[in-house]
Amino acid sequence: MEKFNKISAIVAAQQFISDFFPNCDGALLAGSVVRGEATETSDLDIVVFDIDITSSYRESLIYCGWPIEVFVHNLSSYRHFFELDIERARPSLPRMVSEGLVLRDEGIVDSIKKEATNLLEMGPKEWSEETINVKRYFITDALDDFKCCSNRSEGIFIANTLAELLSEFVLRTNRRWIGASKWVYRALREYNEDFAKQFVESFELFYRTDDKTQILQLADHILEPYGGKLFDGFSLGK
Repeated sequence: MEKFNKISAIVAAQQFISDFFPNCDGALLAGSVVRGEATETSDLDIVVFDIDITSSYRESLIYCGWPIEVFVHNLSSYRHFFELDIERARPSLPRMVSEGLVLRDEGIVDSIKKEATNLLEMGPKEWSEETINVKRYFITDALDDFKCCSNRSEGIFIANTLAELLSEFVLRTNRRWIGASKWVYRALREYNEDFAKQFVESFELFYRTDDKTQILQLADHILEPYGGKLFDGFSLGK
């Protein structure tokens, strides 16, 4: 599962549970090591379910040479975090639970995993027309700044904002989960590999050569099915 000079992720995770949560009702190992994507700096994401825990918490520590992120819940508190993740359309905990490798199970893990998987398969809530128009407006505003910007340094940061706004717009209007950092690209790739490649190439061209053409064309293509750019007539809170 990993090729680094440490004990295996599974062995480390199992020992961690035995040492720190020996009486827990369930535990899962999730993250990059489970997906076969571990790197030298990967950590172990461990989700623990313990009926005796009164309040959920998260903790980071080093154990057996592995950085570990542990997410501790009782048998109901995890649902609040499921709901928060679904609301923001970034299903971090449902994904960890759904994909997680079982480390311990006292008969509760299967039902929680099914709950998480069902949420992931449902996708995020559909954006309302009002939300789409608000997003169109802010994309339009960023595009106008980007198109007329002559300051290279400022342009880089405007492009960063556009990448975030446009990726969110594409994914949410297609009822797909969004992400942060590396998960933005992963979400785009899961949605459509060809589109993800085009998206990256458009921004890479600008960062390398200052050529804005492909980003502007990409934005027009993304907005066109929803009425294009929006400024004239837009109002908020009127």
